[in-house]
Amino acid sequence: MEYIKSNTYKVEGEKKLLEAATFEDFGKSDKQLKKDLEKLRKELGEFQDTLYAHGKYGVLICLQGMDTAGKDSLIREVFKDFNVRGVEVHSFKVPTDLELKHDYLWRHYIALPERGKFSVFNRTHYENVLVTKVHPNYILSENIPGVDTVDDIDSGFWEKRYRQINDFERHVAENGTLIFKFFLHLSKEEQRQRLLRRLRLKEKNWKFSPGDLKERKLWEKYQECYEEAINKTSKPQAPWYIIPADNKRAARVIVAGILLEALKKFKDIEEPELEDEIKANLEFFKQELEKEST
Repeated sequence: MEYIKSNTYKVEGEKKLLEAATFEDFGKSDKQLKKDLEKLRKELGEFQDTLYAHGKYGVLICLQGMDTAGKDSLIREVFKDFNVRGVEVHSFKVPTDLELKHDYLWRHYIALPERGKFSVFNRTHYENVLVTKVHPNYILSENIPGVDTVDDIDSGFWEKRYRQINDFERHVAENGTLIFKFFLHLSKEEQRQRLLRRLRLKEKNWKFSPGDLKERKLWEKYQECYEEAINKTSKPQAPWYIIPADNKRAARVIVAGILLEALKKFKDIEEPELEDEIKANLEFFKQELEKEST
């Protein structure tokens, strides 16, 4: 869409979350935004087919945001026209016992996209500098040498993690993974309204957890952690985009528009051409098949 300007949302230099918009509608109705998204996701689906045939790049899409930011519905709506074989969604929750026996990036590394495919991380490796920074006692379960108490988790520890994450992303980017990181920026009031809807509507009750309210009380701390993580790790090879998330329809259009705009710049991504010998004999192959019908 011509009204989607990716640089408006891309983080380059220091960014203050308090100064970033949480609402956008572009002056369009929900019906218009829905129609625009349908067009964008159709083009993305066609691009995914080409990416699959080309087979040299994988695309990693990272989604982060506070509870109720709309990650699940965005995944459902933006990737609706993808071939199911070409996209995989990974939701990272509390690490399992097996995952805790490895370093914190291991479970993310093994979920990276194959060449020719998209992987969507619904919550990502950034949980390791977000929820664990708000609740540093979680780090102790990782059994890291030299980290025996919460007092061992100082500012140097977090700086090391930002460096490790940057190194991880640089490594996979240099080996053919295209990385896009989207922070769905929700206002505190909009989150309150969405939590209330979960409580008021019987069919949405299952989405509610008392833990949501406990984490909501830590809103300001989470915002500080998000801001620091975004500013420390938005790099040319793996940029962050801050997406206004109070309007779900607009947020989906923005994410789809940014993806399509950026991916189309890779002019080398195209369907492979047939070998000359096969191309020269296409008419012969066609005739062979047509004979079977007589």
